Amino acid sequence: MSPPPGIMFMSDCPARTAIEVIANKWSVVTLYALRDGPKRHSELVALSGGISRKVLTQTLRRLQSNGLIDRQRYAEVPPRVEYSLTPLGRTLQEPIAMLTEWAQAHGEALVDFQESTAANQTH
Repeated sequence: MSPPPGIMFMSDCPARTAIEVIANKWSVVTLYALRDGPKRHSELVALSGGISRKVLTQTLRRLQSNGLIDRQRYAEVPPRVEYSLTPLGRTLQEPIAMLTEWAQAHGEALVDFQESTAANQTH
């Protein structure tokens, strides 16, 4: 039996905690960028289109502290660090792919609506 509407997102609910972790645009972008395997920090900056190094570092730390990514440091000169999805992080790949497909199919409609709303507010 499903919980009544709204109960699922009470402040102490695990579903709400999960949504709070992944409902950040940079979290989803970073998880998506790691779908094909380990990446270095600079690769993630390049793949993430517009994220600052500082915000990426904060995002990686948050995802790591929630068990969604691993950080592997290699004892090399210069030092090398790679980030990869954990088994838990990989479970998000299908939902993120579905969200990406939805965005590709409906993204223009969102932009059109935003533009028409902005135009109506200026008149």
